[in-house]
Amino acid sequence: MVKSVQAGQIWTANDSGANFLVTKVYSELFTQYAMLRPATASAPEADTIRVKVAKADEGMSLPGYTFTQDSQDF
Repeated sequence: MVKSVQAGQIWTANDSGANFLVTKVYSELFTQYAMLRPATASAPEADTIRVKVAKADEGMSLPGYTFTQDSQDF
């Protein structure tokens, strides 16, 4: 959990272990979304992934992803 999801953060996919960069965060009505791109050299050509931001009392998260800066794996 983080206080807020922001552009420039790196998140790791729980299923593949791949790192993704948050390129944009935006709101639609009452829902917030994050746009993710793979954090690789081929990122400019890669498709973006839209993930709904989960909000809780402790903070925010991206379901299926772990905030990379919390770990020592980057």
